[in-house]
Amino acid sequence: MTPQAAGLSLADVLAARQAISGIAARTPLVPSPYLAAKLGADFLLKLEIAQPTGAFKLRGAANAVASVPEGAAGVVCCSTGNHGRSVAYAAARRGLRAVVCLSSLVPEAKVAGILGLGGEARITGHSQDDAQVEATRLVAEEGLIEIPPFDDPRVIAGQGTIALEMLEARPDIATLLVPLSGGGLAAGVALAAKAIKPAIRVIGISMDRGAAMAASISAGHPVEVREVASLADSLGGGIGLENRLSFSLCRDLLDAVVLVTEEEIYRALQAVFYQDRLVAEGASVVGIAALLAGKLDAAAPGPMATILTGRNLDMGLFARIVAGADVDLDGKTVKGASWRMK
Repeated sequence: MTPQAAGLSLADVLAARQAISGIAARTPLVPSPYLAAKLGADFLLKLEIAQPTGAFKLRGAANAVASVPEGAAGVVCCSTGNHGRSVAYAAARRGLRAVVCLSSLVPEAKVAGILGLGGEARITGHSQDDAQVEATRLVAEEGLIEIPPFDDPRVIAGQGTIALEMLEARPDIATLLVPLSGGGLAAGVALAAKAIKPAIRVIGISMDRGAAMAASISAGHPVEVREVASLADSLGGGIGLENRLSFSLCRDLLDAVVLVTEEEIYRALQAVFYQDRLVAEGASVVGIAALLAGKLDAAAPGPMATILTGRNLDMGLFARIVAGADVDLDGKTVKGASWRMK
């Protein structure tokens, strides 16, 4: 499948850039000398942690909210946190009511962030699928317009603007490492990047527990997975058995999918803090985790880049990790280790 065959093209991404101008920021692309030394080539970090809402999700949310007609009752979404925060922010810019449906697995820090931006939070069930049921009910009963977190052409096109900025800044990037969840980010980035530079490799990275898109690509069709607690909590949740766009785009445009362990994510969080002096979510550092764990042997030679997707994390948990303490993830203990540069 070509990107155009899915009903999306580079033109949609370019239009999204215009639509989100003045709402989402053009974020820095910075080198990491530490990771470059590990790779043997330039390694670049796209700092979506610098978005006003602290995460890349603002791009897709802003593009989708821009299309909501005047006089609408408001918008609704289900989210693992960052999408809801971004929908609340973009809706507030237009004076729209925003309701965000979340599961009980979403950290309190992310719920508080949504409320702080004027959104309404509805906590429902123990998975993103449960939250989706509530969002669907609000569409039917209250006339709210749904802003899907990933399986939506407007959202995918908005996320693709990240690739535009990265390749404008560094046309020589050979490999992009993209955190992989519902696939909106990976689909948008791969679509835009391969339209601009067909030879570029785009690798999706996820955690090895409850990675719905990775399991679906392996199965050849969307499948359900059990959602579990993870240091990369933003990558949790299903992709929807009726997935229309993000599954097929990720299946056909990603060159590989790599999974990392909780211990490898833990180590990457320490690395990005101690070596690059950055605070980022676990979902942000899965590409770094894959590099440090030696799991990118198939990557193309040359400069490599990843996206630090968000900073909206539980700071108490982060403090434990940088201190080298053990972390409990709903019954699974991730053994701590003090940071030592290797």
